[in-house]
Amino acid sequence: MAQLGSLGHVTLLAELSVVLSVTSLQGSPVRPQGHIVHNWKARWFILRQNTLLYYKLEGGRKVTPPKGQILLDGCTITCPCLEYENRPHLIKLKTQTSTEYFLEACSREERDAWAFEITGAIHAGQPGKVQQLHILKNSFKLPPHISLHHIVDKMHDSSSGIRPSPNMEQGSTYKKTFIGSSLVDWLISNSFSANRLEAVTLASMLMEENFLRPVGVRSMGAIRSGDLAEQFLDDSTALYTFAESYKKKISSKEEISLSTVELSGTVVKQGYLAKQGHKRKNWKVRRFVLRKDPAFLHYYDPSKEENRPVGGFSLRGSLVSALEDNGVPTGVKGNVQGNLFKVITKDDTHYYIQASSKAERAEWIEAIKKLT
Repeated sequence: MAQLGSLGHVTLLAELSVVLSVTSLQGSPVRPQGHIVHNWKARWFILRQNTLLYYKLEGGRKVTPPKGQILLDGCTITCPCLEYENRPHLIKLKTQTSTEYFLEACSREERDAWAFEITGAIHAGQPGKVQQLHILKNSFKLPPHISLHHIVDKMHDSSSGIRPSPNMEQGSTYKKTFIGSSLVDWLISNSFSANRLEAVTLASMLMEENFLRPVGVRSMGAIRSGDLAEQFLDDSTALYTFAESYKKKISSKEEISLSTVELSGTVVKQGYLAKQGHKRKNWKVRRFVLRKDPAFLHYYDPSKEENRPVGGFSLRGSLVSALEDNGVPTGVKGNVQGNLFKVITKDDTHYYIQASSKAERAEWIEAIKKLT
C-alpha cells in the first residue's frame, strides 16, 4: 500500500457536506494507507473529469497544492469492497499500472455517491456507457433462473460468506446476527445483484422462503409492510440472522437421499390451492401433492418447469381445521375469505390455504386428517 504521494491504497472518508455536480465531486477527509506502514490518513478529495486529486488537511481545511492525484483513465472500481472486514464503506480503485487504492467513506450512502460519480468519470469518454450507468442505478432485473439455495450456500461459506457476530439494538445484544446493509453489500460484491434495489428484493425473497429471519425491533417492524421491496431493510441498524431451518448440505448424496425419502410416499391427493406466504403474507397459487408413508404435504410452483417442490412439511403431529367463512379470519392478510383452512405443524408453523369451494376444502381436510 502506498502513501498518498506515491500512489497506492487510499481510504476516502467523506462527510455529508460533499458537493456533487456533473463535472466534479468534492469531499472531506480521506485517510490513505501508507505503502510501507499500513496506516490510514485523512485526506480531502476532489474529483475533476478523469482525475481524483487529494490534499492534506490542517486545521480541518485542505492544504494546497494537492498532495497527489489518481489518474482514472483505465481504472477499475470495486464497490462495495469487502476486503477489510471492519471497514464496510470502502471503495477500491485499481489503476492501469495495477496500483490499488482503498477509499473509505463515513457512510454507505456517501460511499455509493462517490462510487457512482467516480465510475462516471472513468467512462467519461464513453457516452453510451455513462447513460447505461444512470439506467442501471435504479433498474431492476433479477436473473430469470436465480437459485436461492446456491446463494445461501455461498453465504455460509467460511472464507467468503456472511460472518454473523453479536450486534446491539436498543440496549439488547443479539448473537450471531448481521446488519441489513452488509448483506446488500455482499450480494452486490458477489454479483448476485446489480444494484441495491435488486439486492434488497433478493434479500426479501430469502426471508420469504425462510432462509433468513429478522431479529430485533427495527427489522421485525418492516415485515408488517406489504411491499416486498420494503420488507428487508438496507440499513445499518436492522439486524438479521440465518433461519434455523437452513441445514448446510454435507454432500449432494445426502440431499438426494432426503428428497427421496420425502417424495417416496404414495400420492393420495393433488390439486391447485392458494397459499399465504410466511413473510410477505401474499397469496400464490400452488400445486399441492399429498403423500402417505411417509406423510408429507408438498407444494410446487406451477410457473416453473422443474418438477421439484418449492416447499413442504411433514404431517406427523400436525393439526388441520377449517376457518370461518364470515369475514377475514385471524392470521389471514388481505381481503381473502371463504373456503379457507389451516394446517399447524408439529413445530407450530401455521399454513393458511384456500380451496376453490367448500366441497374441495372438506376433501382436503379429510385427506390430511387421515395422515396426521
